[in-house]
Amino acid sequence: MKFYEESDLPIYVQLAEWLENEILREQFKADEKMYSQYQLADLFTINPATAGKSLTILLDNDILYKKRGLGMFVTSEARNVILSKRKNEKLTTLVNGIVDEAARLEVPFDELIDMLKRAKAKNEGGINRD
Repeated sequence: MKFYEESDLPIYVQLAEWLENEILREQFKADEKMYSQYQLADLFTINPATAGKSLTILLDNDILYKKRGLGMFVTSEARNVILSKRKNEKLTTLVNGIVDEAARLEVPFDELIDMLKRAKAKNEGGINRD
């Protein structure tokens, strides 16, 4: 994974999203051990404190839980929490932005729906996994 300097998101947020994506892809399943902050720091050549902030985000959102002395583990509800959060926050924001821009460009609703259908058809068979 690359961290994008041009991104408005801090590295620790980008890393938290990457970890969420790994959970969504089932690279980490319920009750499996997550990378430690030091493993993440080595993996991405970042400060361990930055990696720790990423893990704290997931801990605070009930995506991870701690086992004292053993590390952090994926909760049984992690996938559902991530899917719900992204649907309710990220996807809603994107859809609202698309609808607003379509209105500014005077794109009829039916044409916008057709554009979405074409985009979906183009993406069939795979999800962008970056």
